[in-house]
Amino acid sequence: MPRQDSDRNADIIRDLGFGTKVMRESALRLLNRDGTFNVSRGGLPLFKSLNLYQALLSIPWWQFNLTFIGLYLLTNLLFATLYFFCGPQALSGLQATSNGARLLECFFFSVQTLTTVGFGHISPHSLAANLLVVLEAFLGLSGFAVAAALMFARFARPRARILFSNRAVIGPYHGTTCFEFRIANGSPNELIEVEVRILLCMTETRDGVRTRHFHQLPLERSKAAFFPLDWTIAHPITKNSPLYGLTPEELSKQDAEFLVLINAIDDNYSQTVHARSSYKWDEIVWSARFKDMYRHTRNGRMCLDLKPIHDIQQVGTPVAPNQTIWNF
Repeated sequence: MPRQDSDRNADIIRDLGFGTKVMRESALRLLNRDGTFNVSRGGLPLFKSLNLYQALLSIPWWQFNLTFIGLYLLTNLLFATLYFFCGPQALSGLQATSNGARLLECFFFSVQTLTTVGFGHISPHSLAANLLVVLEAFLGLSGFAVAAALMFARFARPRARILFSNRAVIGPYHGTTCFEFRIANGSPNELIEVEVRILLCMTETRDGVRTRHFHQLPLERSKAAFFPLDWTIAHPITKNSPLYGLTPEELSKQDAEFLVLINAIDDNYSQTVHARSSYKWDEIVWSARFKDMYRHTRNGRMCLDLKPIHDIQQVGTPVAPNQTIWNF
C-alpha cells in the first residue's frame, strides 16, 4: 500500500493536469505571472464560450465601472435616437427647434425614463413613444438590478491580493544557498493558515522522448499561521535538490519554470483564497538577495514598506551562464 501511494503521488507531480500533449509541444510558460493558465480553448459556439457573468466578476474595478458607464450612455443614446425618429409630435413638451437640440432633449428624456426619475417636463404622446417608454423602463429596472447584484457579488467575493516579487533570486540565505522569492499581503484583510507549494517544471529527455517533468521543492518553511508582514519563500539547494549542480545555462536549456501555488484563509470572510504565479529561468537573478522592506516611523514603530518588494542587491560577482556557485 505505501508503494502504491508513492506511485500515485509521483503521477500527480508528473502531470498536474496539464496533460502530456501540452507538456511536450507547448513552448510557452505554463502559468502566467498573473496566475492565469497559458492555454486557450476554442471550438465552442460564440455564445456558449462567453461567460459574461464570470468576466464581470473577475475584471478590475475600473473596467467594471467603465463597462456599465458605457452601457448606460449607449442605451440612452439608442433610445434618444429612437424617440427622435418617432417625430416631433411623439413627445409633448419639446421646446427645441433645431434637430441637434431636439436630439439632446430626447437624450435627457431617455435618462429620466431609464432611471425612473420622471421630472415631468417631457412626456410620451404617440403610441410608438409610449411603447418605447415601456421597454426602456423595463430595461432600466432590470439593468440596475443586475448591476447592483454584480457589485454585491464583487464586494462579497474574497480575493488573495498577494504581491509577488517580479524576480526570484539564488543566493545566500541563513547560512546556505537558496532559491528565493518574496511575497506580501497587498490587502488590508488578514490572511491566516497560509500554505505555499513550489513545483519546478523542467524539460527533460527520458527514453528518447523530450517532455516536461515536475519536481516539488521542499521549503525552509511552507506554512505560516499568520501573514501580517512580508515572507521570503526559500528552497534550500542541498544535494537532494533538483537544482543542485545546475548552471544558468542548463536551466535555460531545460526551460525551467517555477510554479508557485498559495492557499490561505481570509480572516474577514472565513473562506479559502488562492494565489498563483510562476518564475521562468530568465527571471532569476543569481548571487543576489532581497533588500530590507522595513523602516521606522516618527513615533518609533516599525513600518512594512511595500514599494521595495522587488528590490534586490548583488552579494558577489554575477554568475556566468556556465558557472555553478553554491557556497557564498
